[in-house]
Amino acid sequence: MAFTASLSSHIPFYNNSSTLSPKRGKTSKTTPLLCKPVAAIPPLSTATTNSVLDLSTIAVISGGSIAALAAVLSLADPERRRQLQAEEVGGGDKEVVREYFNNSGFQRWKKIYGETDDVNRVQLDIRLGHSKTVENTMQMLNDEGSLKGITVCDAGCGTGSLAIPLAKQGAIVSASDISAAMVAEARKKAEEELLAENGGEAPVMPKFEVKDLESLDGKYDTVVCLDVLIHYPQSKADGMIAHLASLAEKRLILSFAPKTFYYDLLKRVGELFPGPSKATRAYLHAEADVERALQKVGWKIRKRGLITTQFYFARLVEAVPA
Repeated sequence: MAFTASLSSHIPFYNNSSTLSPKRGKTSKTTPLLCKPVAAIPPLSTATTNSVLDLSTIAVISGGSIAALAAVLSLADPERRRQLQAEEVGGGDKEVVREYFNNSGFQRWKKIYGETDDVNRVQLDIRLGHSKTVENTMQMLNDEGSLKGITVCDAGCGTGSLAIPLAKQGAIVSASDISAAMVAEARKKAEEELLAENGGEAPVMPKFEVKDLESLDGKYDTVVCLDVLIHYPQSKADGMIAHLASLAEKRLILSFAPKTFYYDLLKRVGELFPGPSKATRAYLHAEADVERALQKVGWKIRKRGLITTQFYFARLVEAVPA
């Protein structure tokens, strides 16, 4: 599948502090390092992409028109739609997410995460963003050396887009998702791809489980959680970050939709056009809030990057014990 080069931005990763060089074993003060292009994280809204505004419409939002649009948005009531959706499934955000990704959301995201040509340009762009997030996560992980025998918790594994390449490189992977449909698809894809490796001599198969983030336990060399925090408000995200950090021995890699005035405005525009199908609520997170949550439990951000395409925006950070 070919992608238009202009869809991704070349954004540097930055090392935040003095780090131990893996090759020389010496401590050196690092300056901002330019790495390979990074790609963005979870889409700002999980609403159906059939009703996204045309880019030419968004392009005219500038100057005084931003203030005018903000006034219009204040009259919208997306929260009411979320409340009705939660009442229908008999719960809060978590139940809505589980219901969505086991039904209409599964079918939509299976296509986006897959290789089918049956996607529109917005879905294709989101596929590019997600694939770049996985690509750069793998780069982060490989920066420390071989993954063979390294234990990795893939929290929110989706259809296995990270768990499978990790297993191919010899990592011992525990992968989980709140959606039983997603886990079944990930297990199926892993069996197809990994059993075909090396003439039938497959790597260690990932252990797939149906679990939400709160239910995860154990200890792992590395914990990775991509495109999941978008389903948690900051008040709950703090607890989830602390919990994920408690599972990690050496590294925690997170991606989240960044909260800025511009991205928040785009998200609210999207909520005005929810389309015929229902979607989960999308929460943006300020990088400073995520960093504070990590610092509270004794972790610090070592690398960070911004990933953007036209419809996919994310921060990708790597944290280590302080």
